[in-house]
Amino acid sequence: MLTVNNLHVNYGAITAVKGVSFTINQGEIVTLIGANGAGKSTILKTLSGLLKPSQGTITYQGQELSKLSAPKIVAQGISQVPEGRHVFPEMTVKENLQMGAYLRKDSSAIAADFQRVYRLFPILAERQDQDAATLSGGEQQMLVMGRALMARPKLILLDEPSMGLAPIYIQKIFTIIEEIKKQGTTILLIEQNANQALKIADRAYVLATGTIKLSGTGAELLTDQAVKQAYLGG
Repeated sequence: MLTVNNLHVNYGAITAVKGVSFTINQGEIVTLIGANGAGKSTILKTLSGLLKPSQGTITYQGQELSKLSAPKIVAQGISQVPEGRHVFPEMTVKENLQMGAYLRKDSSAIAADFQRVYRLFPILAERQDQDAATLSGGEQQMLVMGRALMARPKLILLDEPSMGLAPIYIQKIFTIIEEIKKQGTTILLIEQNANQALKIADRAYVLATGTIKLSGTGAELLTDQAVKQAYLGG
């Protein structure tokens, strides 16, 4: 579905991503784990068109993405849930969700997707007329995930979805990620909570200082001694 080959991304004179290559197959959850500064979020921003690579290719369903603008990448079926939530304040929950469908014209399908989002996140249905900025952190995370789903993506990019959440919400978020996969959406997950990410991932890549150091199934890396010592607390 998506192939990243020899990707390099620079911030000025600093190379944040150095020759990264990986693949995502349709229907998978693939996770990238690594310490802060490893290049994970930079990769996601490059996939979604917010940054441009200095070298390498990004091929999505046979099309090269690196020259496309961010809106055109969304139109191809890729949505990103950014780190830090970023709801639209002074807009209701429902209006935030409507923003996720801004490129779509299929009103009946949009209405069906509202119901899909409300089934995944019942609290959003209860709060649909509430200012999004007044939601709790966990509820805002659910909202930005729901907003991304309103674009009806084939591939969703999740950047640190559990960051800063209370424990009660963390398990809910990972359960919902698995449900989104069951409903047919492919997922690329970046997550500091490596233990939870590896438990639900089909495949995983470990990044350090802009390069991939290890790869394997989620189960394999969950029991890998080097991964355990570096990211899983022993």
